[in-house]
Amino acid sequence: MRFFKAAQLSLVAIALVSVASAQTIQINRENKTIAISTTDEATATADIAAITIGFSIYGPDSESTYVQAGKLSRAILTALHTAGIDDKSIESSAQGLQRNTEFNDKDTAEFRAQHQFFFNQSWAVSVSPKQAAQVIRVAIAAGANQTGAIDWRLSDRKALQAKAAQAALVKARGVASQMAEGLHVKLGELVYASNETPNTRIYFKRPSQDVEFGTEAAMIGAPPPIPALEIRPQTIREEATVYAVFAIE
Repeated sequence: MRFFKAAQLSLVAIALVSVASAQTIQINRENKTIAISTTDEATATADIAAITIGFSIYGPDSESTYVQAGKLSRAILTALHTAGIDDKSIESSAQGLQRNTEFNDKDTAEFRAQHQFFFNQSWAVSVSPKQAAQVIRVAIAAGANQTGAIDWRLSDRKALQAKAAQAALVKARGVASQMAEGLHVKLGELVYASNETPNTRIYFKRPSQDVEFGTEAAMIGAPPPIPALEIRPQTIREEATVYAVFAIE
């Protein structure tokens, strides 16, 4: 009867290994184990807000459009620097000048003449969540009219991945303990563990956090005061899958 139980246990363990992972683990009566593959997660509040700051303008010709874009570009960066944002926190995302071909039948000849060329430029400005609203306000006041999208990030992503892996390992031991109890054996030490490639990161987005403004450029000057936005950092979730092999006694 004992021989049958050991053989049955080995077959169960072999089946679990084949399903759980491609790792090769020797299973026999002398090496009794339980293999478990589990997935768990860990969450943390984002501590970096990568804000898209940008603008777009139209002009009658390429040269004047480019000159106006240069003035607006410098005004926005100057405003960001004045607000305490250093250059290392500002990265160029896109910029370009092109002929405008998107007219409709209702556009007048005068309108078409003043919108022959289109220029757009954008940056990614990385700041703390507390600074996000101020950065958006300052940029809009300086003329940025396509601003507000936020990519929420975590400065220590590896620590969150490790936390998720630890949670998955604890979960694996719990499942293994239940299996051992059902087989009337005692669960022993962990003899092998592998952290598989984590799943793609997931953000829980809140629609109200992204703000986009019109395509027509704001005039460089002294716009009316802009109230600060209520922005809250998102929760970032990291998943990890752990393949663990436990000895049984």
